Amino acid sequence: MIPFSVLDLSPIARGSNATIAFANSRDLAQHAERWGYQRYWLAEHHNMTGIASAATSLVISHVAAGTQTIRVGAGGIMLPNHAPLVIAEQFGTLEALYPGRIDLGLGRAPGSDQQTARALRRNLNGSPDNFVDDVQELRAYFQPMQPGQAVRAVPGAGLNVPVWLLGSSLFSAQLAAKLGLPFAFASHFAPDYLLPALKLYRQHFQPSAVLEKPYAMVGAGVFAAQSDAEAKRLFSSAQMQFLNLLRGTPGELSPPVDDIAHLWSPQERNHIERTLACSIVGAPATIKQGLHELLAETQADELIVTAQIYDHAARLHSYELLAEVRNGL
Repeated sequence: MIPFSVLDLSPIARGSNATIAFANSRDLAQHAERWGYQRYWLAEHHNMTGIASAATSLVISHVAAGTQTIRVGAGGIMLPNHAPLVIAEQFGTLEALYPGRIDLGLGRAPGSDQQTARALRRNLNGSPDNFVDDVQELRAYFQPMQPGQAVRAVPGAGLNVPVWLLGSSLFSAQLAAKLGLPFAFASHFAPDYLLPALKLYRQHFQPSAVLEKPYAMVGAGVFAAQSDAEAKRLFSSAQMQFLNLLRGTPGELSPPVDDIAHLWSPQERNHIERTLACSIVGAPATIKQGLHELLAETQADELIVTAQIYDHAARLHSYELLAEVRNGL
């Protein structure tokens, strides 16, 4: 039985606000802990009115303070937006507050549009090599202090916060393999390179002090309900969220609709269906079959699940049903 985990964006539903979103995230984490989920990750996004987790480290602390055993972390921190020392200090602080429970997943995308990325970074100068160097610098801050070391993370030094690499292409898969780090693929919204990335990661993995063999986590959207029809209805909120992104009009998470067909063009439908191809939608029996197929195809070591569902009670129920299905796999 492989571990299942939760990826949360702290969705802000239409008519709601960030305060409620944060309370819902903490409540979901508390339930996920009781239902046996392995970890609870939050993702960095900016300038999106439907996502409340921009200050990711703060939301992680909020969730960790309300739970006891579940691992809590970032899935991920978009490292080009930050100085490595700042992230080392933030996650060193989290690790000091919640020892043995903090994960740090790193991505190299902006988590936003280009104009917002410029506002975050002040400029967009850089190259992929900068990300490699920044990852190494950040990891070094978590190592024990060395003689003559002028700059240190306080707290952070010597805490060995677990670092993951996240990606939706082949770049991070190759880097994770080279560094001997665990790898998480964002197939929940970018499935095209899932299998090639996993193959590359496993074939080129080099054992390290932190990991002896490859460890691959796969992302998936899972929308579970008592019937296939109700699950498809819940799924429409996520579909509309991506439709709005495609149209350049991101907004709050919309209520579900009974029939989404009249809301999009054939071209938009094809794009959204391709984007969300790693989504499993249905009643428990349908979910079980979809999980069997996904896990058989990917041989994932862990599955991390996201569910952008408008109604909080329905989102809780979806994760509860998934936990029951997992126990029967």
